[in-house]
Formats: sequence, structure tokens, C-alpha cells
Amino acid sequence: MSGKIIVITSGKGGVGKTTATACLGASLALLGKRVVVVDMDIGLRNLDVVMGLENRIVFNVVDAVKGKCKLAQAAIKDRRIDKLYLIPASQSDNKNALVPEDMVRFGEKLKQEFDYVLMDCPAGIERGFDNSVAAASEAVVICTPEVASVRDADRVIGLLYARSITPKLIVNRIVPHMVEKGDMLSHEDIVDVLSIDLIGLVEMDDQVVVSTNTGIPLVLQKDSRAGEAFKRIARRMDGNTDLPIQIPQTSGKFWKKIGTKFGLGR
Repeated sequence: MSGKIIVITSGKGGVGKTTATACLGASLALLGKRVVVVDMDIGLRNLDVVMGLENRIVFNVVDAVKGKCKLAQAAIKDRRIDKLYLIPASQSDNKNALVPEDMVRFGEKLKQEFDYVLMDCPAGIERGFDNSVAAASEAVVICTPEVASVRDADRVIGLLYARSITPKLIVNRIVPHMVEKGDMLSHEDIVDVLSIDLIGLVEMDDQVVVSTNTGIPLVLQKDSRAGEAFKRIARRMDGNTDLPIQIPQTSGKFWKKIGTKFGLGR
């Protein structure tokens, strides 16, 4: 087995990157893939909370990289989804505990055990970013429809290209009625600025908060629009590129289209 290492990054914090990592990991595992998500935010950690695994941590990524434990000891198996594992970040070490060379060697081990390795990259473009991308061959950039987020994503995209990594884009937290009113950037505007391939669009969803607080995977919630979007994105990541990207729209716009089609609109 030789899996793929994909870094999930954003540049700017607070854009839903950790939730996206958890959802994509869970979705790929639901497709039957063996998946590990790795929290690379050394000194802080949140991926374990999002996945509801915070009470099961014994070892962390620093322990595994430094040989203080075996890979199998650090990788926590998810309780609800088969073939999904988490390697948490360390809260007691600082960001200099690891160097990119460490992660390249560790990445080779991970690729032998898993089909997909998703690196949850910390915010910023310093050591945490360097460690997260060191072993990666692919990247997914998470961006929200805000000018600051787009600007930071553009900076990160440049750094990824400099490392010969071609990124793909997810636009997160879209509010359709704001886009239609012109109060929020459209995904077309964002893609035009960033000039990278779009892999998916995710609507703003209150169920994200519920999922984070309860540890119940978002992709297992039947009424979650965001969860369904991430499942479609995972299928595209796994090679189903013919699957169309769904564009979040208001119900009013849908009925307006129907009315126009049947001659009911003005």
C-alpha cells in the first residue's frame, strides 16, 4: 500500500479547516478507504474534540514521530466509522518540536498503512505550515467568501506552488441569499482571483456547531447540508471527477427558475 498525503490548509484561521478535515476524513472512510487524520497544530489541538475522541488520547503525533510510541499506539480508531483514525497533536510541546525532515520520514510510514493521510495544517505560514506540507503530494485550500480569507488563501497557494504542490479549492460557509444580494463574494469571484481548480462548495450550516459540541460526525447527520457537500467532495477527491459540483442556492431562487421555465415568472 502507498497512500496519498493531502494537506488541508487555509492561511487564515477560523475558516472551518479542522471541521473540513474531519468531514473529509470521515467521508473517505465511508467510501471504504483506510484514512488517518493528523492534527499538526502542535501546542494546541482541536481535531480530537471535533471527532469526539478527546478522552481517548494517550500518545500524540510528536510521540509517534520521535519514536516514543509505535504508530499503532498513536492512531486512535474512530468509534463510529470503520477505517477512520486520528493522530492528535501534542499540547505540551511547542511548534519547534518537529522539523520538516521528521515529517517526511513519518509520512513514508503513514503511506504504507493508510490510503489517505489528511494533515490538518495550523493557521499561518511558519513552522507548522512547513511541517504539514513537507510530505504532502496534494493540497486542499479552505477559503470563505471574505476578502481577508481570499487574500490569505492566495498567499498560501503561492507557497504550495513553490513546493511543487498543486492545490484544489473548497469554498466554505457560503450563505446563498447574501451571495444573491451581492453582500458576499460568489464562488466565481473567488475562483477568478485564486485561479485554481474548485473541488467543492459548502453552505453555512448550523449543524456544524452541533457536531463540534457533541462529537457526532457531521457527515452522519442526515439533515446536514454541509455534511452532504463534504461527502460529495470526498468522492471527487477519490477520483469521481465527473460528479458535478452543487452550487448552494436559496429555495426562492429555485422556485424563480421553475416559474421562468414554465412561463410563470414576470
